[in-house]
Amino acid sequence: MIGVVAALVAAMSYGVSDFVGGIASRRVAALRVVIVSYPVALVVLVAAAAPLGGTMSTAAVVWGLLSGVGQAFGVWWFYAALGSGPISVVSPLTAILVAGLPVGVGLTLGERPSALAGVGVVLALIAVVLVSREASDEPLARREFGPDEPLARREFGPDEPLARREFGPDEPLARREFGPDEDARPHRFTMKVAWLTVGAGVAFGMNFVILDQIPVEANLWPLVLGRVAATVVVLVAALATANLARIRGVPLRLALLAGVLDAVATVTSLLALQASLLSLAGVLIALYPAATVLLAIVVLRERVTSWQAIGMVLALLAVALITAG
Repeated sequence: MIGVVAALVAAMSYGVSDFVGGIASRRVAALRVVIVSYPVALVVLVAAAAPLGGTMSTAAVVWGLLSGVGQAFGVWWFYAALGSGPISVVSPLTAILVAGLPVGVGLTLGERPSALAGVGVVLALIAVVLVSREASDEPLARREFGPDEPLARREFGPDEPLARREFGPDEPLARREFGPDEDARPHRFTMKVAWLTVGAGVAFGMNFVILDQIPVEANLWPLVLGRVAATVVVLVAALATANLARIRGVPLRLALLAGVLDAVATVTSLLALQASLLSLAGVLIALYPAATVLLAIVVLRERVTSWQAIGMVLALLAVALITAG
């Protein structure tokens, strides 16, 4: 029961972290978000690991470092995909890969999922095809009224005062903070976004496999080492791509929140993997798109096609069947 609870907490934390990180990546480069969120997560992990102690070994160090490097590339690619593509498509598709890899590795290591889980795998493959269909989260008003009409006039009417339309006290928080015309471009599921999504899914899935190998007696210190390695990777990448720059305002606040949530998700993921089977914990954690998609629909008003909606439902159903099996 502890493993299930920990996995669900990890899923919720990952889902919210992915959403706020993706929103920040729509205003600034993804690497600039990660170079803030990772050091924040490192501080949180050190604070959590220090009171618990732990016995380090060569295996703990190696697996911890490998986990950090893989997660660094995974988060970088994932935030880039969220920043360029529709969140409500990128997140579920990544989750299928995240769930599939632990199941495959667990099967190789001797775990035997039931027939119910096998049905879930088939549904997952179908969901990948449906969800991967081209999508756009272009604002509904822009699609219906045309690209040349001012956004504020289309959405709020020509007679409403500008200040009230854009920054009035009753305006939704997301629109006040991000601005009515902020990031008004469509976010389509292009080939580039597809490769970023697949790369992130593979990196995250393998990260769970690696975390499952960490010795229990090491407690949380391998996570600390992994986050140090991840921070170094993203800092070097940011320096090489001229993204080593400060961020301010809303993106900074979102990056700080993403870092805290990421640390919580990492700790609870390790606890879940240590308390249950790799295949079980992996698919439970992969439920994280539920939170991400809900926030994308409510806050960003992202719209998806009916086929993609069916694909997302099948994706969640697949994860549930694999878990039940």
